[in-house]
Amino acid sequence: MPDMLRSDPLAFLRNPRSKKTIKVPSETRYIRKVSEKILASLSGLRLDEGKVFDIKLCIEEAVRNAMVHGNHSDKRLMVRVTYQVEGDKLVIEVEDEGAGFNHQAVADPTLTPHIMKNSGRGVYLIRKLMDSVVYNDIGSSITMIKNLT
Repeated sequence: MPDMLRSDPLAFLRNPRSKKTIKVPSETRYIRKVSEKILASLSGLRLDEGKVFDIKLCIEEAVRNAMVHGNHSDKRLMVRVTYQVEGDKLVIEVEDEGAGFNHQAVADPTLTPHIMKNSGRGVYLIRKLMDSVVYNDIGSSITMIKNLT
């Protein structure tokens, strides 16, 4: 008689689509490691290069902003990145331990008075490349959603 398949009550913990969390100190050398880990988890989805580029750029911009602007490059403060594929969407949350910021006050870097400014481009790119972008009330957390289909 063939072996019966047993239900594994802990299978959800090994599911590659389950929610994953990465915590890193506010050191920019970890930015690429975060994006590489998330992109590696998507490798089986056969995404086109453009979509992969958009996701990578947005992860790296959000993590850099959390480290540099949110945590003021304080290596004692952590950045938490949570990600999960939900159906046909990738949901990524990046949270710092800082006081937050007013994301609505970030000027459009494509407008003439702001073209030469050294900041604001990352927020602009994230808004343009992701399908949904939501900040928490104080601006210390960003949730980005990218449609994968």
